[in-house]
Amino acid sequence: MPVPARLGVFRVLCLFAVFEAVCLLDTGMLFPRESSSREVKELNGRWDFRADKSPNRNQGFEKAWYKSRLAETGPVIDMPVPASYNDITQDPTLRDFIGWVWYEREVVVPARWIADEGTRVVLRVGSAHYYSVVWVNGVKVTEHNGGHLPFEAEIGSLIRKDPTQPCRITIAVNNTLTLDTLPPGNIQHMDDHTKYPDGFFVQNIYFDFFNYAGIHRSVLLYTTPKAYVDDITVVTDFLDNTGLVYYKVSVQGAATATLKATLMDKNGRCVASSSEPSGVLKVVDVNLWWPYLMHENPAYLYSMEVRLMATDSRSTYEDVYTLPVGIRTVNVTSTQFLINNKPFYFHGVNKHEDSDIRGKGFDWPLIVKDFNLLKWLGANSFRTSHYPYAEEILQMCDRHGIVVIDECPGVGIKDIRSFGNSSLTHHLAVMDELVRRDKNHASVVMWSVANEPAAEMPPADFYFKTLIKHTKALDPSRPVTFITDSNYARDRGAPYVDVICVNSYFSWYHDPGHLEVIPIQLKTQFENWYGKYQKPIIQSEYGADAVAGFHSDPPVMFSEEYQKAVLQSYHNVLDQKRKQYVIGELIWNFADFMTVQGITRVVGNKKGIFTRERQPKAAAFILKERYWRLANETGRLPVWTKYPCSF
Repeated sequence: MPVPARLGVFRVLCLFAVFEAVCLLDTGMLFPRESSSREVKELNGRWDFRADKSPNRNQGFEKAWYKSRLAETGPVIDMPVPASYNDITQDPTLRDFIGWVWYEREVVVPARWIADEGTRVVLRVGSAHYYSVVWVNGVKVTEHNGGHLPFEAEIGSLIRKDPTQPCRITIAVNNTLTLDTLPPGNIQHMDDHTKYPDGFFVQNIYFDFFNYAGIHRSVLLYTTPKAYVDDITVVTDFLDNTGLVYYKVSVQGAATATLKATLMDKNGRCVASSSEPSGVLKVVDVNLWWPYLMHENPAYLYSMEVRLMATDSRSTYEDVYTLPVGIRTVNVTSTQFLINNKPFYFHGVNKHEDSDIRGKGFDWPLIVKDFNLLKWLGANSFRTSHYPYAEEILQMCDRHGIVVIDECPGVGIKDIRSFGNSSLTHHLAVMDELVRRDKNHASVVMWSVANEPAAEMPPADFYFKTLIKHTKALDPSRPVTFITDSNYARDRGAPYVDVICVNSYFSWYHDPGHLEVIPIQLKTQFENWYGKYQKPIIQSEYGADAVAGFHSDPPVMFSEEYQKAVLQSYHNVLDQKRKQYVIGELIWNFADFMTVQGITRVVGNKKGIFTRERQPKAAAFILKERYWRLANETGRLPVWTKYPCSF
């Protein structure tokens, strides 16, 4: 066998091994999509709301508020879903409320859903922060630990018990953070009655963003047949001009079933098909998924339609689910990050799900605005700092070619007690949920398991070794990182990651006001990290606060000029090191965002290059000029992108 052929066979065998590892997760969390066999009903809008302000925050459970209409248990107010509840009212106690809050809505379920016992009816919550318990008509159907990922329950049998009654959905949500949650926190009780009222306590947190709470993403009812497609896993590759889509379909509700998987191009033309539940689809003259500004035809998506047929003694069931598929590869060397075997340089941003009034609530106008700004900026990537973002945002990234570092909520792990077995068990479960949800997104190229943990503590070695090994076992097709600070000597997680992501704020948190230290300290940072670990490095955070409209010459801290000067000093060093082993730069932050009240923040963090209202500061234009220059240096752009004007 010729050498190229042997290498091709070896690569295929490796991909099969990777694919089998990705299939370790045994249940699915497919995004609800309408099809000829599935319907989706959004439950967004006005819900009844009540905060449990009893001293122990437990009155709702003690008096079983879920057993009757919430309005019958006491006063309720209007609350929009999705949204954080904190900034909606004029009640200061609700803005900073810690404990259980209760949501309720009555829903009219379509009669055909109830009449057809062969139809599954599923209630899905996109995310609620932090711990949630859900009842339907007074019966508990599920609970979920974690504030950023979806959970669901099948409720068909409950709503069929009395089809004449509306479906009453009650959701209790508690935003209390403990040393075992992600992110961690702790409750501190103030018992000195000469200083504090009875029962006074505060929620301590170890992260720099507001602990917004509530039902943050859509609540849905959706249907599937009794026999249905539970999960789909795809891993992609290509050899020469042939695309390879390794797939596996998981079925529930049927002992035996027939399947057909059809891969279609953008024009709806079938390019490959199979009748097996798993296998490989080969695409001749493949259109690869390329990042924005890396190719003249970026973000190409195929559609994989899975059609299931199953029969039992009573009925025949047909289910149809369509999954967008981008065919691309990701690889890492000691000095480069490769997408489709071509060097990729991250020039992007860190973001937050944060905006005025709605807090972390999902909002389509804001999302579309942000993507327009990303493209205007010439950004090709962002990191989901510091938690998983809404699924719809990742779908936008797939469609627009924006590369994503997908980060779990492991931010603020600072207390040694947060490295214990119970914390690690929960962290592993969160990574399971994150990979299960996001494994098929072409835009997701790397998993981030934590942000700036106290990795110098001895228990961190076992903790992160276990966590990173587990994540790699879940998905060997993507590299794993975690975000560290600039102190390379004390870090216990770096030996296990594939890419080192470093946050540093020279001349801000260190040597404030002294811009002259940046070139020396940044070079030292890079040389120390690479010298010790020989792994590619991303400058995953850097920046400075700037109050929009505040100007100073010479530059002083908090002026727009100082923010510009910090960026330019970093860029000078990055331009040297990106020719060696630095593979990316992500500004902190895309936009200003809210934080807890304190003497170090004046109405939030002001490190955004855009204001919280998405208006540009001077730094946005510095970054725009740089990012377009970086993109144009690749030489792979069409002529019309050489001089961007509008989108």
